[in-house]
Amino acid sequence: MANPTVLIENSPARGREQGREKGSDFSELSRRIADAGLLRRRPLYYTVRFGAVALALAGGVAAFAVLGDSWAQLAVAAALAVVFGQLGLAAHDLAHRQVFTRRRPSEAGGLLVANLLLGMSYGWWMNKHTRHHANPNHEEKDPDVSPDILVWSRGQAARAKGLPRFVGKHQAALFFPLLTLEGLNLSFNSFKALRSPSMKRPVLEGALLVAHFVLYFGALFTVLSPGRALAFIAVHQGLFGIYLGSVFAPNHKGMPMIEEGTRLDFLRRQVLTSRNVRGGVFVDAFMGGLNYQIEHHLFPSMPTPALARAQAVTEAYCAELGVPYHQTGLLASHREALRHMRRVGEPLRAAR
Repeated sequence: MANPTVLIENSPARGREQGREKGSDFSELSRRIADAGLLRRRPLYYTVRFGAVALALAGGVAAFAVLGDSWAQLAVAAALAVVFGQLGLAAHDLAHRQVFTRRRPSEAGGLLVANLLLGMSYGWWMNKHTRHHANPNHEEKDPDVSPDILVWSRGQAARAKGLPRFVGKHQAALFFPLLTLEGLNLSFNSFKALRSPSMKRPVLEGALLVAHFVLYFGALFTVLSPGRALAFIAVHQGLFGIYLGSVFAPNHKGMPMIEEGTRLDFLRRQVLTSRNVRGGVFVDAFMGGLNYQIEHHLFPSMPTPALARAQAVTEAYCAELGVPYHQTGLLASHREALRHMRRVGEPLRAAR
């Protein structure tokens, strides 16, 4: 992969003035995508996909009830971690109105899947994810690259104190172990966000979150002994966090970071900071279509099954413009992300 800084500095978009209105490059791509019919809704696809996830969830619950107080429940915990990951992807598509065009059914579905089934606040995540889409990999504006624990640029590393400074030294090695806590982190931040002024329905969201955990912990500690219940939680939440991280980390981590003052038009801001992941049907299912991250960022409401066709259109168009378009395999995407994390942590390891 090319040096991220070079991609930004040499991009035709940086301060460019070539007689076109700002955003006109994206307008042309948008026209081509619309003419190809790639923005129309796909109700049959989502009926089948969500139905399959619902059946998998029901099967996991049934297996849990049948097995009773047994160590075999750890296999159920692992299977349900995958199901929860797919529920997270379903909530993502609902939030982007890929499933329904109208706001109310999208929000109702999002609250049901995110709050009640996953134990994650739909409103909190929606606010956070919207800011990420507006300014991906922006050091000041993208909450996904804020230096809470990990650092994503050398500038952040230089300013890091406390826990981020300590973890940042070895963050590449600690990344996947830390992901085991991601599910719990999402739930913790969801409850914390209930007090935020930006939360539109704190009572409803809070009630659904409480209902989730009453059912979750109630079922575990009723059916299983305390030791087995804790082991189930560790396996389920740990693998769920790793699954989520494995889906979302390849999309932007290790791609160019945007500093305050950098000027990029919409198309280049989304393309240069995103990475596509190749891999065929398995990767498409595993990542829920988010392996077409470039196209998803350009057209967030595009239904998942249209993304593959949009990829070919977008890549060809970027080639016409001379805009770098990056895609790689799943394992290579993780290597690039971990290599970037190791590189930005070098100043911390060198410091005494």
